[in-house]
Amino acid sequence: MVLALCATLIVIAVLLSEVVGPTIYQWNQRRRARRAKPDAGAMEGYDPGRERRAEQRARALLRSCVNDEEWEMYRDLGFLRVWGGLSDGPGDLRAAGGAPYAYLVYPHKPIVAFLPQTRELLAEYCVRFPDETRPYGSTMLPDSDDVLAKWMALTGDERRLLRSANLHLPGRQVDPDQVRRDLWRLTQWEQERMRRQAREVGASSTDDR
Repeated sequence: MVLALCATLIVIAVLLSEVVGPTIYQWNQRRRARRAKPDAGAMEGYDPGRERRAEQRARALLRSCVNDEEWEMYRDLGFLRVWGGLSDGPGDLRAAGGAPYAYLVYPHKPIVAFLPQTRELLAEYCVRFPDETRPYGSTMLPDSDDVLAKWMALTGDERRLLRSANLHLPGRQVDPDQVRRDLWRLTQWEQERMRRQAREVGASSTDDR
């Protein structure tokens, strides 16, 4: 009797799997498709080219604000060097007697202070300039806008920026080896730029004869 009941239950289970199985599979596939598909209401009005155009506008604005050397530096290298303007230096530099110092400004990375003469890294200054106006996606500014915001803060009120930033030792967020490579690239870039300018001056002098 028990064996017959078990056999009957097995037969019923097999029949149900054949009938209900495809329906369950189709329902599961539709559920996965709905989860993978973006919410139409949330994405209504989204323009996939918006971020690209925003970066183009940001680059144009940056170019209009900085000098030719700074613009070419950012265009070619992807970062800016900003010379420090405090007589006593930022923090640790006070013990160095106010030695000349500078910053490397990257998009969406901490500002790195360093000594140009020795390429010694001094500190990282973490600052953030969120874009509160963007209705979609990340609230980060376009890369060039972020660089411009840091450049304006450093050149406009360096001391205030340093007071408000989170100060860390070098290497906390920015790879020190990458920074040193960037400083080497900057040196090579400056030398090539000076050679190019010398050639242009020489060619102009020849044309004037």
